[in-house]
Amino acid sequence: MKQTATEPTGLQSVMQAGSESKKLSMSAFIAKFRELGLLAFILLLAVGVQLRNPSFLTWENVSDIATNTAILSILAVGMMLVIITRGIDLSIGATLALSGMIAALTVSHYPDLHPLLAIAAGVGIGLLCGMVLGFLVAWINILPIIATLGMMNVFRGLTFEASGGKWVSAHQMPASFKAIATGSLFGINNLILIAIVIYLIAYYFVSHTRTGRRIYAVGSNPDSAAISGIRTGRVLWLVYTIMGGLSGLAGVLWVSKFASAQGDTASGYELSVIAACVLGGVSIAGGVGKISGIVLGSILLGILNNALPMIDVSPFWQMFIQGTIILIAVLVNALVKRGIDRNHLMRRKI
Repeated sequence: MKQTATEPTGLQSVMQAGSESKKLSMSAFIAKFRELGLLAFILLLAVGVQLRNPSFLTWENVSDIATNTAILSILAVGMMLVIITRGIDLSIGATLALSGMIAALTVSHYPDLHPLLAIAAGVGIGLLCGMVLGFLVAWINILPIIATLGMMNVFRGLTFEASGGKWVSAHQMPASFKAIATGSLFGINNLILIAIVIYLIAYYFVSHTRTGRRIYAVGSNPDSAAISGIRTGRVLWLVYTIMGGLSGLAGVLWVSKFASAQGDTASGYELSVIAACVLGGVSIAGGVGKISGIVLGSILLGILNNALPMIDVSPFWQMFIQGTIILIAVLVNALVKRGIDRNHLMRRKI
């Protein structure tokens, strides 16, 4: 039979296969070593800033960066789990404010209260907020962005109601409560230690537990996960509850660190947390995200917030630079995901 012009020859097929293989291997390479590239960028950025300002890499400043980034990185753990399931939580700033305000009001009325009980109170409020959100998303089937946007205003309103519109200032808080964030153990600030413990627990949870793997399965393909017997509703409820608990913890740490509880505490902070996740390679489309990635994403955001003012960058350019870096991270994530999807499709054809 005579070969038609539209049919590829054997040589053409081999060349096409080789071209596809190169594309797949490149996308797989980027996906595999994305964190190394992010780490290299952080190191280059640190060296560049150090050349401009020799005080950047001093122990004091590095410690300040780590301390200031600790609360952000704690929240990024919960947000990663939420985003992996194709969700979003815009209420974490309001949950943080409500939990921090309740804890601050509690210690102001009971100065002898043990700090661990104050932390438990804040975490409890956060867990309750997360449970409500999880119920709305998992079983009422309200879109996450709508549910969390609505509850954000509810939680913020409750914060103002609880405080009567007033602040809780430093002189109303006992020294033991303020020492939660300012104290240290083995020379390491408590905030940094708490963040490290949270990350170790989260790493074990997502890497070595059945529930952790189910979270990724739900985010990758909810329909297939449901067919395989995974209770997707329960998984969704769990991740929003975890997010709420971490927001509650962050609320206590925030109020202890700044020695002030206000109704508008952490307003808009959820955007910084989402940015840290995106910078760390968490895919908004769901199913993709690593603990190592969000650690680096949080560190990068912390370095940018600290370094740009140190080299006299205008506040307006600071916003532009941060936005540009986040946009580049989103584009890289999209390219990686497209490559991974193409890889799966090619494997099915083979």
